[in-house]
Amino acid sequence: MHFHKLQGDEIFTGTKMLTGNNVIVLKDDGAFEAIIEKQDAGEDVQRVEGLLCPGFINAHCHLELSHMYGLIPEKTGLVDFVFRIVTERHHSEEKILNFIAEAEAKLITAGTVAVGDICNNSTTYNQKQKGNLSYYNFIEASGWLPPVSVERFARAKKLYDHFRHLPNNKSAIIPHAPYSVSAELWQLMIPYFTNNTISIHNQETPHEDEFFEKGTGDFLRMYNKMTIDNSFHVPSKQSSLKSYFQNLSSARSVILVHNTFTKQSDIEFVKTHTSTGQLISFCICINANQYIEDALPPLDLFKKNNCDIILGTDSLASNHSLSMLDEMKTVQQKFPSTALEEMLQWATLNGAVALQMDDKFGSFEKGKSPGVNLIQNIINGNLSEASAVRKIF
Repeated sequence: MHFHKLQGDEIFTGTKMLTGNNVIVLKDDGAFEAIIEKQDAGEDVQRVEGLLCPGFINAHCHLELSHMYGLIPEKTGLVDFVFRIVTERHHSEEKILNFIAEAEAKLITAGTVAVGDICNNSTTYNQKQKGNLSYYNFIEASGWLPPVSVERFARAKKLYDHFRHLPNNKSAIIPHAPYSVSAELWQLMIPYFTNNTISIHNQETPHEDEFFEKGTGDFLRMYNKMTIDNSFHVPSKQSSLKSYFQNLSSARSVILVHNTFTKQSDIEFVKTHTSTGQLISFCICINANQYIEDALPPLDLFKKNNCDIILGTDSLASNHSLSMLDEMKTVQQKFPSTALEEMLQWATLNGAVALQMDDKFGSFEKGKSPGVNLIQNIINGNLSEASAVRKIF
């Protein structure tokens, strides 16, 4: 059997950094075989400049919105952003499919091997059928008005049945956000959470907590713009996260996405209400947070509380790229104390575990085929503006 041997300046394994005296050994099909010392590697070692690491896991993306790149101005705030997504997402199918194919190609070029992808329709299905990437298809259900819950759930279930037979893919029915899912719709979805990974947009704007705590704020303007009668809503008098979290108890893995306005009391609530054996991951989409709300997630708070952190890009409607390296550059710029090693774990193994794909991805371990990325132009252990990534296996 022929083996590929790769040596860089450093190797990040998925959990730790190794010196450049080590060599990654891969089988012809890309399966990881071993990491051995250079002196034991023999001939045919391919020497590259830069850091070698497993392929990236983009834990939160909306591939189906790729055609909306640059259409929505920055810093509109979430309410106006969501309204424009809902009202302006409809374009010709040919245009949408072309943009999806281009976006997937960019994900691959930027070193991504697996994606947690939000699906409201079937436009990404044909592209995913090609098997270029592994996807966890999050079939999103939304419907704030109780009378539409049965119809909205039926639509999501039909889409779920369509996607769940895709090879190299996983699928689950998920809630869009706490402010867009009625109690009735929650009850229809809950039986489908068991043992799955469930993703939800969480506390992306301060208006979300205000709406649940007091029934006031900018969400009332959103419902009004969408001609939704919100008069049935009774505020829970607690934060958004505390209001819905118990609904997720049967999920094996929960991905809370954005968390831009999550507080210490929310984190403590999550830690005391997490089911046995359940993983809760806080997904940071820092470039999208700045694009939409001109805000930063409380990353230091998550680190202080030893939260499981993962990374996503959100969509091209709310970001300038789908590059995980670009996300890490911004994290390092805004939170300079964040070590490259911990960011890489968020972008590799943590994401793979959250998506229940760590049997194949996320780390250099026997039995996995995680892909190999090369990151160059790392200066004094930190990413630089010139840092670039390319997939080399």
